Amino acid sequence: MRTICLLMAVAGALLCLSSPAGADWDVGDPHKMHEPQLPDPEGWDVRISNARRLPGEDPQWIVADDWQCIRTGEVSDVHLWVSWRQNVQDQIVNIHLSIHSDIPMGPNGWSIPGQLLWERDFGPGEFAVRDDGTGDQGWFDPPFDDWWRPDHDLYQQINIVDIPDPFVQHAGEVFWLDVSVDLAGESETGKLGWKTSRNHFRDDAVYWDPISLDWVELLDPETGASLDMAFVITPEPASVGLLGLGALGLLKRRRR
Repeated sequence: MRTICLLMAVAGALLCLSSPAGADWDVGDPHKMHEPQLPDPEGWDVRISNARRLPGEDPQWIVADDWQCIRTGEVSDVHLWVSWRQNVQDQIVNIHLSIHSDIPMGPNGWSIPGQLLWERDFGPGEFAVRDDGTGDQGWFDPPFDDWWRPDHDLYQQINIVDIPDPFVQHAGEVFWLDVSVDLAGESETGKLGWKTSRNHFRDDAVYWDPISLDWVELLDPETGASLDMAFVITPEPASVGLLGLGALGLLKRRRR
C-alpha cells in the first residue's frame, strides 16, 4: 500500500512538472542542449531590437549563437535572457526566432549560421516575460561599436513555450538560434538587448552587420574576449511526463 501511495505521489508531481502552466525556466530544470548558457549578471546586453522599423525593411540588429543538441526531438520551448538599455522599457510587439544549420568554418575564420531551417514570429500573448535578476551590466550596439558601462542593472527572462510546428533537432548536431525583436517605439530610449552568458560553447556568438552584409563574431568591446549569448533549449512538457512515467514503471517492477 505504501508503495502504491508513493507511486501515486511521484506520478502527481511529474504531471505537475509536465503541465504547460509553468512557462519559466530555473537552474536545475531539464534542458536539451549541451548545457544551459546562463546569464552573466555583470556582462553585456547586445542590441536585438529595431524600434519603429518600417514594413518591409530588413532588421539591422540580429544576433545568433550556436548550440549542440543532446536529445532528438522538438524545439518547442526556448528561453532567453534580456535587458533594457538604461532600464527604460518599451512594448515588445514581435519576437522573430530562426534556426540555421552550422557552417563550422565561415569565410572569415569563425563558425556562422548556415541554411535557414525554421523561422517563426511571436506576438503578444505568445511569450511571457519575468524579472530574473540584477547586476551592473553594459550595453553594446556592435554594428556601430557603441557601448556604455555601466548602463543598467535589471535583467529579465523571456519564455516562449509550446511552439506550434516546432523545429525537430537531432542529437549530436549543432544549430544556430538567431533573435531579433520589434518594439512599439513608444519610448525614444527603449532598446532591448540579448544578455551575454557566463558559459562558453565553441566559437563566439555573431551579429549581422548591415554594412558588410555578413556575420561578424561578437567580442567584448573592452577586453576583446569571446562572447556567447544567454539562452536554453528545453524539453517539451509531454517528453518530461513520458520520461517520468517510464521511471515509475521501472520503480514498480523493482518493487514487485
